[in-house]
Amino acid sequence: MVYDLIIIGGGPAGITAGIYAGRQRMKTLLITKEFGGQMAKKATEVCNYPGFERISGMELIEKFVSHMEKYESVEVKFCQGGKIEKSENIFTVTTTENEKIQGKSVIIATGADPRPLEAVGEKEFIGKGVGYCVTCDGPVFRNKAIAVVGGGNAGVEAALFMTNYATKIYVLEFGAEIKADTENQNDAKKSGKIEFITNAAVKEIKGDKMVSSLVYQDNVSKETKTLEVQGVFIEIGSQPATSLAKGLVDFTKRDEIVVEPETFMTKTPGLFAAGDNNSGPYKQIVTAAGEGCKTALAAYDYLQKLAK
Repeated sequence: MVYDLIIIGGGPAGITAGIYAGRQRMKTLLITKEFGGQMAKKATEVCNYPGFERISGMELIEKFVSHMEKYESVEVKFCQGGKIEKSENIFTVTTTENEKIQGKSVIIATGADPRPLEAVGEKEFIGKGVGYCVTCDGPVFRNKAIAVVGGGNAGVEAALFMTNYATKIYVLEFGAEIKADTENQNDAKKSGKIEFITNAAVKEIKGDKMVSSLVYQDNVSKETKTLEVQGVFIEIGSQPATSLAKGLVDFTKRDEIVVEPETFMTKTPGLFAAGDNNSGPYKQIVTAAGEGCKTALAAYDYLQKLAK
């Protein structure tokens, strides 16, 4: 079978693309390891998606999926998309299970993966106190002290979520100021559990079988300090998951896929990129959803022209 459209990715961009492809009655296959992406795992509370003043990332993604499932022309395959190739206007997506799937157009909506800190001890203690997803691992740290590395919205929101479990939460920011929104900062200060530490360069995560401390250097005084913590969550941003498109697209210095700004088409006709993996400047749930919409409609237009 040759699909009209193959969507790779089950986050807000991919699912929205699926909804719009379904509305256009395109024969569509959405490939994803699981639904949600960072929205489900890391957005503990979403307060800026229109129509929902406060909703968890998991609840919102469930609403996305429920909407998409109403369209019979959209199939879902739970696996991981691998290399993409194109020959004579037909794309072939080879999954990590070595299955080859063909389509006339492709939307890459693979999002981004958590960016590692690259500190000494980080890799050794992954799953032993070091984590990247508070909603996944938060309950493990009940009645313990933890550190969150990253003072942006993701970091402070992670810290706020952890007030449900941890007794003490340190938020470490490399720069001179916490970068999170004022509302998030105010909520953190009101919690009574969260302490901000700025100008902090994390040097090492220590422990025996599990994490027991974090060592950082003050960027101003150059003094080395140690925090006694049993958990460390890394929240310093993400890196786009784009390696599957090598050879068909151009990349920015940050490995984001370069796209045409109106349709989000790459340099390869029929191949689009939506969401956190492309060169667009804003990485929000609502912008990812909007790009999913645009790419699905652009793919439909591309197929109409291809058929003439």
